[in-house]
Amino acid sequence: MKILFSSYLFHPSVGGIESVSKILAEKFTAASNDVQVITESAGGAVPGATYRVTRRPSIAQLFALLRWCDLFFQNNISLRSLIPALILRKPTLVVHQTWLQNTRGEVGWHNRLKQLLLRFVTNAAISKAVADRLNPRSFVIGNPYDDTIFRTVPNLSRDKNLVFLGRLVSDKGVDLLLQALKLLQNDNLFPDLTIVGSGPEEKDLQRLATELGVDRQLSFAGQKSGAAIAEILNRHLILVVPSRWEEPFGIVALEGIACGCIVVGSEKGGLKEAIGPCGLTFENGNVRALADQLKRLLNDLNLQAKLRDHATEHLTKFQSDVIAAAYLQLMRKLVA
Repeated sequence: MKILFSSYLFHPSVGGIESVSKILAEKFTAASNDVQVITESAGGAVPGATYRVTRRPSIAQLFALLRWCDLFFQNNISLRSLIPALILRKPTLVVHQTWLQNTRGEVGWHNRLKQLLLRFVTNAAISKAVADRLNPRSFVIGNPYDDTIFRTVPNLSRDKNLVFLGRLVSDKGVDLLLQALKLLQNDNLFPDLTIVGSGPEEKDLQRLATELGVDRQLSFAGQKSGAAIAEILNRHLILVVPSRWEEPFGIVALEGIACGCIVVGSEKGGLKEAIGPCGLTFENGNVRALADQLKRLLNDLNLQAKLRDHATEHLTKFQSDVIAAAYLQLMRKLVA
C-alpha cells in the first residue's frame, strides 16, 4: 500500500504529535508499505528513515503525491492538504489529536469548515473524550508511546518523589503543583519535585516557589529528551500531570507508567484514559484535591503497589506495534 502520511509538525520538531508521527511512519514502513511523509516542519532527511520526507510541499507537489498514493493518512486535520485529497477523491483517514477549537475553547470558521468536511473522510480519535465531540462517528485508537525507550531500568534507584514533565506554560498547571506542595507542608509532608522542561514561565515558577517557601524541595532539570527522560522517570515515584486545560490524551502518562511511575493527573478530557488504572485523578485546577491525592499516595504503600500492578496490562493497549496494526487494518479496508 502506498501511504501519503501528513503531519503538520514532524522530526526534528519536538512534541507529542511529532513523536507519534515518527513512530507510526516507521511502523507502517516496517509492515511493507511505501510511505511518504509531508510536513511543514523545516529540516533535512531523517537519519535512518525508511520513508521519504517532503518538507513544505508546494500545491503542485501536494497534488502529485496525492495522485501517487493509495491512501491519505492525516495525523491531525489540516485543510491545506485535506481539501486537495477530497478534490482527488482519495481514500482518507484523519486522526484527531485534539479538539476542533482554539486554546480558549472558541470554534472559529476554519474549525467549522473542518467539521463540515469530516463527513467525507474516515475519522479516528486518540481518545473517547475526543471522539465524543466529533460528528460523524469516529474510531477510537489511542496514541502509541516509544516502548523501545520508555521502560523500567532495574539497576536505577527510585529514590525521588515527584516529577513533572512538559512545557512550562500556564495550561500545564505547574503553579498548581507548587501550591499543592505548600499545602502538603502543612501536613508535615515535604516531597521533592523535579521539573523537566522549559518554557516562558520558568522564571515566574522559580519566583513563586520562593514566595511559597517550597524552593528547597525543587529541582529544575531543563529540557531533556529520549533516554535522558526515561532515566529521570525511573528515579521517581510519582509523575504529576496537573493540567488546567482538558488534555485530549496524554502520552506523557504512558511514558511515566512504562518507567514505573504512578501517575496523578487532572481528570477532564482524555488524560484519564491514558492514566487508566495506573494512577489517581483530581478535578482540574483544584489545588486542594491535587494535594489530597498526593498525600494519599505518599502515605499508602499498598495503594502504590496496587496501581503499579495494572501497568503491564494497561500499556499493552498502547504499544507501538498494536496501535500501528489497528491503523493498518482500518486503512486496508478503506482501499479494498
